[in-house]
Amino acid sequence: MNSQESSTTMETLNEEEEYNWREVILPSLIPVVPEPELERESGERRRGRDILIAIDFGPKSKHAFDWALVHLCRLADTIHLVHAVSSVKNEVVYEATQAQMEALSVEALQTAMVKTVARIVEGDVGKAICKEAERVKPAAVVMGTRGRSLIKSVLKGSVSEYCFHNCKSAPVIIVPDIEAGEESVISLEKR
Repeated sequence: MNSQESSTTMETLNEEEEYNWREVILPSLIPVVPEPELERESGERRRGRDILIAIDFGPKSKHAFDWALVHLCRLADTIHLVHAVSSVKNEVVYEATQAQMEALSVEALQTAMVKTVARIVEGDVGKAICKEAERVKPAAVVMGTRGRSLIKSVLKGSVSEYCFHNCKSAPVIIVPDIEAGEESVISLEKR
């Protein structure tokens, strides 16, 4: 852990539900990017937008992250990385998530020059993502798919389907599976 300790916090969104979350401390080696001077820009474009990206350790989540950097992010935006877990107090999960979020925040800065904020939320994945979207009020919620067939999605349900129907504070962008189209959105290889 950094010299700054992360804390577990509990908020009450309404009388019947508690909301547990834990801020992820990103490394200090990532420079703090000052607000850009965009003299001709005004309003939301000048301030930048908040974009929430739901992540986990899977390749489909990484593909959705890459898609958002290329197709959605612009200068002055802030990406909010969110990982939903069963317990925010699990140190092994926290450290693995912190390492992943650090790598993604460096990539976001290098690729799209956007600031990154990271948070682990506790609870049912779909509900936790929707609660975080309600808190952040992003311009969009971006997530990948699990790659289930239509029948399995209907029978078992899916997180992306739940968020699509229940996130009321922002549009939900469900990025198609890698196999559905292009191989990868960001290619770091020289051809």
